[in-house]
Formats: sequence, C-alpha cells, structure tokens
Amino acid sequence: MSEFKKGVIFALLAYLCWGLFPLFWKQLTHVPSMEILAARVIWAFVFTWLYLVLRKQSKPLWQDVKQLWQQKTAFWQLGIASFVISLNWFTYIWAVNHNHIVQTSLGYYINPILSILFGVIFFKERLTSAQKLATVIAISAVLLLAIYYGELPWIALILAFSFATYGVLKKKIRLDATRGLVIETFFVLPIALSYYIYLFVQGDAVFLHSDVKTSLLLMLGGILTAIPLILFAMGAQRAPLYVVGFIQYLSPTITLMLGVLIYQEPFSKIQFIAFGLVWLAIVIFLISMYRQFTRKKLMM
Repeated sequence: MSEFKKGVIFALLAYLCWGLFPLFWKQLTHVPSMEILAARVIWAFVFTWLYLVLRKQSKPLWQDVKQLWQQKTAFWQLGIASFVISLNWFTYIWAVNHNHIVQTSLGYYINPILSILFGVIFFKERLTSAQKLATVIAISAVLLLAIYYGELPWIALILAFSFATYGVLKKKIRLDATRGLVIETFFVLPIALSYYIYLFVQGDAVFLHSDVKTSLLLMLGGILTAIPLILFAMGAQRAPLYVVGFIQYLSPTITLMLGVLIYQEPFSKIQFIAFGLVWLAIVIFLISMYRQFTRKKLMM
C-alpha cells in the first residue's frame, strides 16, 4: 500500500473517531462535565505517557521539555494552549451531554474558515476572493442562527474560537503530536488532580464511587483522546494538506447526523438553511484551497 493511501486511511480513522465521540460521552451523562474533563486530562496524560515509555520515547520527550523551557515564549504559549483546548473539551462534553450536538457540529464546520481569518489577523496571510466570499457566507449563516435562536450560537462559537485560538498558539511550535499531548496535559494536570482531591474530600466524586462501568469509561476517555491525535499525525505526515483538509469535514457531518437522527435533536428549516450556507462556504473554501495547492505544485 502506498504512503498516500496509508495517510488517507489514518486521517479517515482519526476524523471518524472524532465524529463518533458523542456516542461515548453520552454514556457519561450522569457524571458532571467538570469531573469528566478532569478525568480526561488525567488519564490522557497517564496513558499517553505510558505509550511513549513503551515506545522508548522518554528521552525525546525530556528533550522536548528542555527545548521548550529554553524558548520561554513557546513554553508559555503551549501552556496557554493547554488551557484553551481544555475549555474546548469542556464545552464539547457539556454540549453533548446537554443535547446540543447539532451546535457542536456547526462549531467544527466553521472552525477552518475562522482559522483562515486568524491567519490574516495574526500572520498577515492573504485571502483569495473565493475565501473572502466563503467567510462572508459563513458569517451570514451564524447571523441567521443568531436571529433564529434569539442569541448567538454560543456553543458553536466557543468551540470554533477556542480551537482556532489553539491552532494559532501552536502554529510555530514544532512538536510530535503524542509527546505534545503529554506536555500539554501536564500543564493542566495539577488543576485536574486538585479538583479530584476536592471531589473525594467532599464525597462528590463519581469515579470509584459509582459502578465499575462508569469508572472504566472515565479512564477510557483518556485513551480515546490520544488515539485520534496519533492517527491524525500519522495521516498528516503521509497525505497532502488539501486531502486532510477535505477529510476533516467527515467529523462534524457524522456528529450532525448523530444529533439529528440518533438523539432526535430539533433541526428546523432555518437551521437547515444556515447549515446549507456553511456547506456552500466550505465548498467554495475547498475549491480555493485546491487551486492554491495545484498552483504551488506547478510553480515548483
């Protein structure tokens, strides 16, 4: 099998995992979202660190830490990024377990377009005419939903802005995805552990105080955090950027279908029109990205 095909398969598996996440978090609706987040941070750190130890990657991990410490700006940027992605995780878990799966899918549909805007703002990147049009259409969709809901779709916007901000903070930090996850979770690990100690002292912890299945699921959340990241890293190394960029829309599409078809969340005509505008923006955006990629290849 060619490296390209392997890359596509790895990317598909990664986004399939992310798209199916609501099925997993729905098993933990009886657990407070903050405890789920704390467990996710702790067990993601534990299992990813063990994975690196088994692969004899402890030395490169320590070298990454030392290199980051020597570059203070990058070190603290990664620290802020870890808190930003924690906000993203919490929002997603809370939204899924409070029947807002459709809004989470919207957030991840508009995230790539928002990331382009951030590139313009923070890195002086230029938008093509098609990308400007896609951005205007996406903003129109958000405004339409704001009118429909009577307020801005906050869940979708928090997810999109937090993930785009996370991307900006990590843009110039070159780290292996798995080792990076260990370092990122380490930044918030003390808070997660302190929160769990508080829960145990107060007698409010669900972990180890409920059924075995719940405790195992809370631990499994850490593994499921690491697996798609590892798969994504393996895919991104082998497949062209525009291919991975196209595949990423598999995740919110699966999530949207789960929300509407499995969990029976409302999906009105206005929402359909708004999502239709977002899908149109994505098509324009992808065509523009593909053209840019092919032009660069021809110039090389």
